[in-house]
Amino acid sequence: MTIIARLDRYLNEQNIHYQTVSHSHSNSSWQSAKTANILPMNLAKGVILEDHEGKHLMAVLPANAKLSLSVLNEEMKATYHFVKEQQVYKLFDDCEHGAVPPVGNIYHMTSVCEQSLTELDHVYLEAGDHETLIKLDREAFRKLMNNSKCLRFGTPVFH
Repeated sequence: MTIIARLDRYLNEQNIHYQTVSHSHSNSSWQSAKTANILPMNLAKGVILEDHEGKHLMAVLPANAKLSLSVLNEEMKATYHFVKEQQVYKLFDDCEHGAVPPVGNIYHMTSVCEQSLTELDHVYLEAGDHETLIKLDREAFRKLMNNSKCLRFGTPVFH
């Protein structure tokens, strides 16, 4: 598989330049970074949250970070909880399970971005499968996250 059609179309419509990076099959964002030989802090992952009204929020943070729900809820002045894996599969039915592109607006979802990602020279994204990443330079990633609120809500995790 390669980049999913809706992501490719969106990046092209927004004139966001990117490269694709192939890697060995992986089962997690951490493993994708390892097999692609990139630092986990440079791979953005999307975590899907939901509020009490059923509205979804995509939190975009580095693969080596854990989302601090309390910090995010405080910053967003809301009460979000994690969405169950089976629901994520339904929301992202054009992707392989667990290979969610961290681009909420192509799924009609509000996004919030971990500030540290916007400070990197290059950011990589899952492309919808377990063997392809998208590589963006800083300017392209910032353009992609242009409609997202950028906050500090991730805590680095060391494996």
